[in-house]
Amino acid sequence: MESVPSVLAPIVIQDLTKDFGGFKAVDSLSITVERNTFLGFLGPNGAGKTTAIKILTNLLDSPSGEAFLNGVDVTKRPKRALAGVGAVVETPEFYPYLTPDQTLMYLGRLRGMPADKIRERSADLLKLVLLSDWQDKKIGKFSKGMKQRLALAQALLHRPHVLILDEPTTGLDPRGMVEIRTILQELKKEQYTVFMSSHLLNEVQEVCDHVALIDHGKLLANGAVDDLLRDKGCRILEVRSPQPIEERWIKQVSALTGVIDVEKVGPNAISIKLKGREEEQADLLDGVKSLGVRISSFSESGNPLEALYMSLVKESR
Repeated sequence: MESVPSVLAPIVIQDLTKDFGGFKAVDSLSITVERNTFLGFLGPNGAGKTTAIKILTNLLDSPSGEAFLNGVDVTKRPKRALAGVGAVVETPEFYPYLTPDQTLMYLGRLRGMPADKIRERSADLLKLVLLSDWQDKKIGKFSKGMKQRLALAQALLHRPHVLILDEPTTGLDPRGMVEIRTILQELKKEQYTVFMSSHLLNEVQEVCDHVALIDHGKLLANGAVDDLLRDKGCRILEVRSPQPIEERWIKQVSALTGVIDVEKVGPNAISIKLKGREEEQADLLDGVKSLGVRISSFSESGNPLEALYMSLVKESR
């Protein structure tokens, strides 16, 4: 008898493990993604993100553990499990001699969609991904960003409930990144559950309301972004001095309680990643002053999700 997930959610991963010749790319990974959630799947390069996504989309098998999409076991009933899923995994490629219209018609017919429905849906999607003016142009002339936007269109063609994206802005220029983020923000207004891997923390904080952080295939943290930032209490602080920052001070500040990392950001300034709240921040200020560093300003800066990420990854190693 087929087992069922403990929580009926669009995406449920339970104790998933993938071993490549003694190396565990994914190690007892368990994540549940609730309906209509945008979850950012975070981790350094090589953390196991793409491997987990390939198992979830049935591109790789898993020797142990289970993965469910809309309550259906991906490994046992992949066709049914993936019927309501759209995915973009790794770098998308298309037949260069086809146009977006022809490509979406081809992919829609493979899914059994009627031609009139494909044409109607394609027009809406090409408008969404800013490719309406290119719908009859050959894809071989497209930039990487245009292909990435077309990949999103094909993933949405059959009106899936779940969208799985593997680092959708990787390799894009700043304009391309902004375009993809804008499209994802538009999707948040609709009833989608999105599982998106990335190592770009600003991108995740702008788009996602939940995150799961992994390293070496293991889950480090999982939950709503606001809850994790409140509970873990990580922050990035910039300290400026009227005097030049000496290298010995950087080493001494690095040894203070709660300090995750220290980086020199100018001749008279350092950036400090700190694990803690206001009390720990006050202690840090006292500690820096006790080293003989004169302080002209002391302010919070940067991305708090980055501080949390760095803290958890450092602890895992």
